Amino acid sequence: MENRIELLKNKGYWIAKLQIDLYREIQDFMEQQKINKTQLAEYLGCSKGYVSQLLNGDFDHKISKLVELSLAIGKVPQITYTDLQEYIQKEQDSYCIHITNQRFVPYKMMKTKQHLNPYFTIA
Repeated sequence: MENRIELLKNKGYWIAKLQIDLYREIQDFMEQQKINKTQLAEYLGCSKGYVSQLLNGDFDHKISKLVELSLAIGKVPQITYTDLQEYIQKEQDSYCIHITNQRFVPYKMMKTKQHLNPYFTIA
């Protein structure tokens, strides 16, 4: 879990996450509108090469460009700020079931929930 915590503290992780989020939104938009890269470039008023950069994650935009692209595809960008330690704790809790005070079992390894004591909760 230490590697994951270090990753969450890395600025590159968060830049990549925003790029992936934007990529998914653009892909969804293209599918909904039934358009290809060339048509998207025309719609956005940019080059096909720029669209390829967007879809390949090969870009690092200013916030103003992120807002512009989001609005162009009919989305409102929302950035929230969460305390890093809170985020790490929440993420750790979502991957683990607290069986005792000393032992954690990854949620993904659980085959069924029936054998859990009813006083324990699943995160």
